Amino acid sequence: MSLFNIIQGGMGVGVSNWTLANAVASMGQLGVVSGTGLAVVFARRLQMGDPGGHLRQAIEAFPYPKIARDLFDHFFIPGGKATGKSFKPTHVPDYPFSEAISGLTVVANFVEVWLAKQGHRGVVGINYLEKIQLPTLAQLFGAMLAGVDYVLMGAGIPRSIPGAIDALAAGKVAELKLDVEGAAADESWINRFDPADFCPEAAPILKRPQFLAIVSSATLAMTLARKSNGTVDGFVVESSVAGGHNAPPRGPMHLSESGEPVYSQRDDAELDKIKALGKPFYLAGGCATADKLSEALALGASGIQVGTAFAFCEESGISDDLKKRVIEMNRGSGVRVFTDPAASPTSFPFKVVQIEGTISDADVFASRKRVCDMGYLRRAYRKPDGTLGHRCAAEPVDAYVRKGGVEADTVGRKCVCNALFSTIGLGQISRAGEIEPALVTAGSSQIDLMQFFPPGQDTYSAADVIRVLTTPLNKSAV
Repeated sequence: MSLFNIIQGGMGVGVSNWTLANAVASMGQLGVVSGTGLAVVFARRLQMGDPGGHLRQAIEAFPYPKIARDLFDHFFIPGGKATGKSFKPTHVPDYPFSEAISGLTVVANFVEVWLAKQGHRGVVGINYLEKIQLPTLAQLFGAMLAGVDYVLMGAGIPRSIPGAIDALAAGKVAELKLDVEGAAADESWINRFDPADFCPEAAPILKRPQFLAIVSSATLAMTLARKSNGTVDGFVVESSVAGGHNAPPRGPMHLSESGEPVYSQRDDAELDKIKALGKPFYLAGGCATADKLSEALALGASGIQVGTAFAFCEESGISDDLKKRVIEMNRGSGVRVFTDPAASPTSFPFKVVQIEGTISDADVFASRKRVCDMGYLRRAYRKPDGTLGHRCAAEPVDAYVRKGGVEADTVGRKCVCNALFSTIGLGQISRAGEIEPALVTAGSSQIDLMQFFPPGQDTYSAADVIRVLTTPLNKSAV
C-alpha cells in the first residue's frame, strides 16, 4: 500500500475506463476502473465496432474462449452500428442472477481489468457500489480472473464483500445477502455465485485482491474493521464534497436555501479514530492539490483519492464535448455543482454539474419520458405474496406506485443509469430517435483544472495531474 500515494477515483459509468486506469497505473499510482454497469458498457462498445480492436484482444485472453466469443458474435457490429439506431438491449439484473447476464458480466469485468493492466507493472483496482448488489459476485469473479489488485467499494456497508472475495479466490461458492425492503426478520434472499458452475473446467485458485472500503465516518470504518466477514485492508475516507454519491448527513436531513443537504461537524470523519485502527487510509474529496497530498501524509494517511481532476483529462471516458464545456466553465465563472438530495434513486445525495442540455436542465428533465430499461439502481422489495420484486423511484410513476412505492418518492428522481451512459457517448436512442440526456458529476470543491494544463495546450493528461500533485514530494526528495 505504501508504494502509491494517489488513488485515481472509480468514477461513474465508464468515466474511469481502462485507458485512464492504465495511464495512472503506468505512473506508479493506483489506477482504478469503474465496475458500474460494465456489462452494458462492454456490449455497447462492441456495437460501436470496437475501434482499435482492444476488446477483441482482451477477449482472446479470456481463459474460457467459447463464452467470450459467443458474446462477441452476438454484440459485435463491424464498423459500428448505424447513427441513430438503438443499441441492442441487455438483460436487466434480476434475482436469481441469470446465466445469460452472468456470463456477460464476468467477461466485461475481465476485459476492463485486463486492458488496464497491460504494458506496465503497476497496480489496478476496480470500484463498485454496494447498493448495486445483484451483479456484484459475477463482477468480482471477472475482475479477479484478470488479476485485479484492489477492490474498492462504497455507497453502503460492504461487510460481506471481504468474505466473498476470499471464497472466490479459493474457487468456492460466494454468497451475498440482499437488502430487501419490507423483509421480515426471519426472511432472507441470498445471491450466490459458484465458479464451478461458470468454468467449463475446475474452478481456478485466484489471487486475492486487497479490499479498500470507502467510508465517510469513523463509526462505519470501525464497524467494517471489526464485523466484516473477512479482512478489510484499508479505507478511503470521503468527505461530503467528493463527487458522485455522498453519504447522507448524520441525523435528520436539513436542506439549505438552495435545496442542498446541510453537512456539519457531526459529519467529520474523526481521522484519529480511523488512524487508530492501524490500517492504511486515503483521504478523498477536495484533495486535488499538492498541498492536500502533503497534508494527508502529515495526518498519517497513506495518500489521497482524486476524482474530478482525472474526470476531465484526456484519457477519461467523458465525451469530448462535455469535457470541453466543463473546462470552459472552469476557465470562466466556475463550475456549479449541485448536491441533489433527490436525483439518485438510491436516496443517497448525488452531486450534479449544472450544464444546459443535460438532465440537470429542468426543461430537459421535465421533457424526458420516464423509462427503466437498465435497472441497475432498482431496489429489491418483498411483494405481498412473499416473492422478491424490484422497483426504481425513477421509473414511470404509475409502475412504481403499482409496486407499492410511494408517489412522493418519485419527485425529482433522475434515471442515473441511462444518463451516465450518455455522458460517455453510449447513450440509448429511443424509437423516436431521441438520445438519452447526459449527467455529469464532479466534486463540489472548486478545483482549478487550469493548473494541470501544459503551457500552450487546451487539454491535459492523467500524467499531468500526477505531475502537479506530486511536485512538492519530488522536490523534497532531491
